[in-house]
Amino acid sequence: MTGNSIQLETEFLSAERAPDYVVARQHDAFTHNELLAGVLNAMPEGVVILNKERQIVFSNKAFDSVVEDDVEIVGLRLGEALNCEHSDVMPAGCGTSQFCQTCGAAKAIQSALDRRKDTQECRIGRNEEINAGALDLRVVATPFSYADEDYAIFAINDIGHEKRRDVLERIFFHDLQNTAGAIVGVATLMDTLDPSEEEYWQEYGAMLKSASNQLLEEIQEQRQLISAENGDLFVDAMQIRSTSLIVEVKEIYTKHDVAENRTIHIDEASEGVVFWSDPVLVRRVIGNMTKNALEASPAGSTVTLGCMEQEGGVGF
Repeated sequence: MTGNSIQLETEFLSAERAPDYVVARQHDAFTHNELLAGVLNAMPEGVVILNKERQIVFSNKAFDSVVEDDVEIVGLRLGEALNCEHSDVMPAGCGTSQFCQTCGAAKAIQSALDRRKDTQECRIGRNEEINAGALDLRVVATPFSYADEDYAIFAINDIGHEKRRDVLERIFFHDLQNTAGAIVGVATLMDTLDPSEEEYWQEYGAMLKSASNQLLEEIQEQRQLISAENGDLFVDAMQIRSTSLIVEVKEIYTKHDVAENRTIHIDEASEGVVFWSDPVLVRRVIGNMTKNALEASPAGSTVTLGCMEQEGGVGF
């Protein structure tokens, strides 16, 4: 727990903190209220109670499971408890840097302390040393009075899966539109052909078949992504040789539109590592990596695929 009487600078919210003895008194008041503590601990969302200095004076079990085991969070501010990468930019801590001005969590907390309920979304980047990814959160801050003091009840919901799904859906519909457009384009060209132009009928027929197969693959890929997000994806693992896999990917994408005026090369130093996984899923991942590389490379470029044994597994 921390308190200070030194005037600290801030670029957003107030820098002042309550003295340690005040935080301890507030913490005891909530932990000894068995009804309130029991209700909050029964909630699946992470919940904290913040005093008017935005310091944590109570946290439920769901919130405690998000923070590091050895961290005493009473007296900390939210960003400090969650290891926000901006929580130590200013000496006064969480809520006082210029980065906090756009933080949904900081805005919601301040609204609640101003006696207004608020719901926001925020993305909290976390300090690298804890080896944890960013948190995508929907936060709800509600004003609350207890024993003649003002507090904010702050609840968090992890919406990372929603954000991932939104991105995947945008990519899916973008690819779907492109592929469907290609099918329509080929069909339109075929409408202009004379029945006697057999060579062109065969060429355009092959293009139409290829684009249709690609459309089916994209739909199947989206179904698998949704299954993965829902936790019910069936993985059909079998033995795979890494070099055979990248050769297959090369053959698939050499014929793809994104490879036009570009070369796909297999690294001669590639190692044939045998490993167990689902070949369809791995092929899709390596295929998407290859497609991204081709799209990011200017005409005339070479994209190199390689694989090697790495830490008891295989790296691509």
